[in-house]
Amino acid sequence: MKIALIQQKYHGSKEKTLEVTLEQVVKATKNGAQLVVLQELHQTEYFCQCEDSKFFAYANSFEEDVKFWSKIAKDNAIVLVTSLFEKRTAGLYHNTVVVFEKDGSVAGKYRKMHIPDDPGFYEKFYFTPGDLGFEPIHTSVGKLGVLICWDQWYPEAARIMTLKGADILIYPTAIGWFDEDSEEEKERQLDSWITMQRSHAIANAIPVISCNRVGFEADPTGVMKGTRFWGNSFVCGAQGEMIAHANHEDETILYADIKHTRTKEVRDIWPFLRDRRIEEYGCLLKIYCDEK
Repeated sequence: MKIALIQQKYHGSKEKTLEVTLEQVVKATKNGAQLVVLQELHQTEYFCQCEDSKFFAYANSFEEDVKFWSKIAKDNAIVLVTSLFEKRTAGLYHNTVVVFEKDGSVAGKYRKMHIPDDPGFYEKFYFTPGDLGFEPIHTSVGKLGVLICWDQWYPEAARIMTLKGADILIYPTAIGWFDEDSEEEKERQLDSWITMQRSHAIANAIPVISCNRVGFEADPTGVMKGTRFWGNSFVCGAQGEMIAHANHEDETILYADIKHTRTKEVRDIWPFLRDRRIEEYGCLLKIYCDEK
């Protein structure tokens, strides 16, 4: 199966950004992609750099956005992974992936479960934690275990998706550096991010897709300088091997071929799921296993 990740920057407005995204989607389709993955909150800037209630207006178009991307998926006959700002009612919003089937129908949704609250990433102000659980989405190209950005640091989420039959783990994401950080610190952060996701592939013998944005986005409040999103979108195989890897600064379409049968081949030799001691894992249901 040929897949395509659209790594791009924000182009100053939703309209212009959508124009660029659509050009890339059409190009990816013409080059044979069956599954196209877009980055986290790909329609707008990463507005969570500050806390400002004006940005809740972005979620008002959720239903129209779903119809728009449904048509794009149908027109291009692709399975399409989008990342949208969902409004359920006033005061209740989600960071939501909507996956579309090749005929434009909604194959399923995932609402981001782990919500960060760090300098420049104030997502708890905007997003309610997801309530749909960790459920793979059935599509014509396989069962997609879609998670979102901050979810990528949690092995539990990847494991549950795997145990529920996901064929691929997919992470639309928006993560970057602060320019004032040292080069050494930037490298540590990037290496940790890549290593963590590759570990999900290895531990579960499953391909991992991670699609990140690029470009500098200023903090609209001026409190911080802003975030330079580090790109580095990648696809790795069932042993964590790199299949495709983008650089840290360019907009690009990252292509990769996924072989579904590879998971079985790896699990037959490295049976990590077989050797789990589930009867001893009760402590995982606690925040911390305090000494008694």
